[in-house]
Amino acid sequence: MEDSLLIKPVAYYRGPFGSKFGIPRQSSLAPDIHGRIVFAEPYRVREALRGLDGFSHIWLIWGFSANRAAKGEWQPTVRPPRLGGNAAMGVWATRSPYRPNPLGLSCVEVEGLDGLDILVRGADLMDGTPIYDIKPYITYADSRPQAVSGFASAAPEKRLKVVIPPQLPLSLSQRQALEEILSLDPRPAYQDTEGRVYGLLFDGMDVRFRVTDGTLTVIGLD
Repeated sequence: MEDSLLIKPVAYYRGPFGSKFGIPRQSSLAPDIHGRIVFAEPYRVREALRGLDGFSHIWLIWGFSANRAAKGEWQPTVRPPRLGGNAAMGVWATRSPYRPNPLGLSCVEVEGLDGLDILVRGADLMDGTPIYDIKPYITYADSRPQAVSGFASAAPEKRLKVVIPPQLPLSLSQRQALEEILSLDPRPAYQDTEGRVYGLLFDGMDVRFRVTDGTLTVIGLD
């Protein structure tokens, strides 16, 4: 007999990414990304946050709510961006969203509390992502410096130079976060056409950019 578990969001993530495109492929790759965890009723309770101020990081268990996986579609093999989209790997060896149960796991830094919201940084989540559970990161149990990480054994190098024209109306924090995100090269691994114009929804803005000779240039904001 098949067992099932019914879960519902306890909170939602609020952050600057209005679409999937451009979101860092792992948490902590862009620590200048700030967001907040907003609890839903009946979980918006101060007592449930007691003791959280003693932890610097938390695990978020969340749902891939904006892709086919959320509709029950999954793939036994996927093509990880880390491998250029050219090599197939088993889904269990990846963090692909196309899984039988479309759940994600991210470790984020806790900046503090704002009322009953948790302020976080470094999340790899889209605005509105449902959060199903929150657990504290515990160093002695969760840290494994000797672990082997297969084809993802090292963090991707920031390989693009980013040029953001000074006349564009961005705050200092927006410029820092945007430069960090764009330097990771948000283009799909299989699509890196030189000179093509791409659009990224960030902090309510449509950021347009192109890449030429290893330099990413922001060409406009809407």
